[in-house]
Amino acid sequence: MTPTVIVVGGGYGGIAVAKALDDVADVTLVEPRETFVHNVAALRATVDPEWTDKIFIRYDGLLSRGRVVRDRAARVSATEVELASGVRLPADYVVLATGSSAPFPGKIDSLVRDDAVTRLHRTRDALLRSSKVLLLGAGAIGLEFAGEIKAAWPEKSVTLVEAGTDLLGGRFPGEFRAELRRQLDALGVHLLLGTSLRALPEPDAGSLRPFTVTTAEGDVLAADLWFPCFGAEVRTDYLDAGLAAARQPDGRLAVTSQLRLAGQETVFAVGDVTAVPELKQARAAGEHAEVVAGNIRALIGGEPVRHEYRPAPDAMLLPLGPAAGAGYAPEWGLVGAEATAQYKGTFFLDDYRELLGARVSA
Repeated sequence: MTPTVIVVGGGYGGIAVAKALDDVADVTLVEPRETFVHNVAALRATVDPEWTDKIFIRYDGLLSRGRVVRDRAARVSATEVELASGVRLPADYVVLATGSSAPFPGKIDSLVRDDAVTRLHRTRDALLRSSKVLLLGAGAIGLEFAGEIKAAWPEKSVTLVEAGTDLLGGRFPGEFRAELRRQLDALGVHLLLGTSLRALPEPDAGSLRPFTVTTAEGDVLAADLWFPCFGAEVRTDYLDAGLAAARQPDGRLAVTSQLRLAGQETVFAVGDVTAVPELKQARAAGEHAEVVAGNIRALIGGEPVRHEYRPAPDAMLLPLGPAAGAGYAPEWGLVGAEATAQYKGTFFLDDYRELLGARVSA
């Protein structure tokens, strides 16, 4: 009989694994969302109406032999995935690809496409009518969002507050962070580093209403719209007792170099849900998927598992709107605004449309 592979989660890693194994296994992809969401472009879609519809791609064309089941995993064991609907799916191999969540609009959290589109339109309208925007967190999401807002509305006041003393947690070389600071200054973004707020703003995030907040030093900031740009989380409470031993305190899953769940032979994990010490990026999830798909193909063919994953050094291309941004990778060094805008101008949308079997845009 054809071996069964259940892939739990239809994000970047999940779709790549499912596609790669569709020709050798009975693949079922379990995903509660109505469509794939290209979250890499979510912040551009928030400010630019031309991008709003583009980031939602149907799953229909992903698999030619397998199937996509719109449901949520309620309990996962090494041999079975029980869905929230009560359906039980037997599995020879399980791939955990449930990703992470983060505050909107850094990640789109709606399960229904129309609901997500409505929320994006509502957020864009709030941004359009606001005069002073406060962003909390100077990681990649906060910086990119600040750049997108200023590129769309140069006259708007944008203040970014960060408890750490430097951008991106100081994780990258100083020349990269200095170039980002230079461009943010040119855009008119007001950076407040090394401080925090005594309390979060009273209005709900994304709600247009004037407010004031006080920093730890006692400075008063006034704005009428704010967004949290920190706090990525993973949910792995669906694991049964036999798999839960791999869960780390932050919810991420310990994996071997072969991306097997610690202590398991036929259960694998990819993407943000793993405890691999690296930046959580779509690129890494795709590389995880290649390793896992290769290892499962080997097991199906009765061959030894040889594929191993080695985390790459930190690398990033960070757009600050359509015409600005910077990047860094050890093999490139510093990448300036023009090259960053060129590489990230399409957010590699056509690559994911092709993977999902959708029509590639002109």
